[in-house]
Amino acid sequence: MDIQFDAKTTALVVIDLQHAIVSRETAPYSPTDVIRNVRTLADTLRSHGVTIVFVHVKIDEVLRLTVDQSMPRPAGGIPSNASDLIPEIGLQSSDVVILKRQWGAFYGTGLDQQLRRRGIRTIIMAGIATNIGVESTARAAFDRGYELIFAEDAMSSIGAEAHRFSTTQIFPRMGRVRSSKEIADGVN
Repeated sequence: MDIQFDAKTTALVVIDLQHAIVSRETAPYSPTDVIRNVRTLADTLRSHGVTIVFVHVKIDEVLRLTVDQSMPRPAGGIPSNASDLIPEIGLQSSDVVILKRQWGAFYGTGLDQQLRRRGIRTIIMAGIATNIGVESTARAAFDRGYELIFAEDAMSSIGAEAHRFSTTQIFPRMGRVRSSKEIADGVN
């Protein structure tokens, strides 16, 4: 499906491509696949003037409440580089970096202010995990009136069914779901 958007008013927001997250198994796409697709998409969009935002979570400061199923913690504790963005994403000095302490990237961060200062109206979502950090951020963006585009093959989850549910049942009601190639071809 064709898609078009204005590079000057668009941002690619990439969720949690950091050591602790990309070291886990994901489906339907491997972390390697997601990283490759994000890197290609970011490089292409950046060359057209799209704002690139990399979000990472401070793993050891995430709010921990009483829940029925807590997020797994690595044996031996959290590695010192767990919250660091991975070098494979190709972070550039012009990119925006947001540190969060919860699933979503809007609450308690400067993300909304950074986007609005740049005149951003459209957000392209990517990252890991589709149904956790990506979906939480997308819901908050939708509530704030941003138009959303989802790079379906530049995100993945802890299970293929969780990814599919978000990309076929939730995201199409909030925006447009496309491949990273369709998105790269739609920039103007």
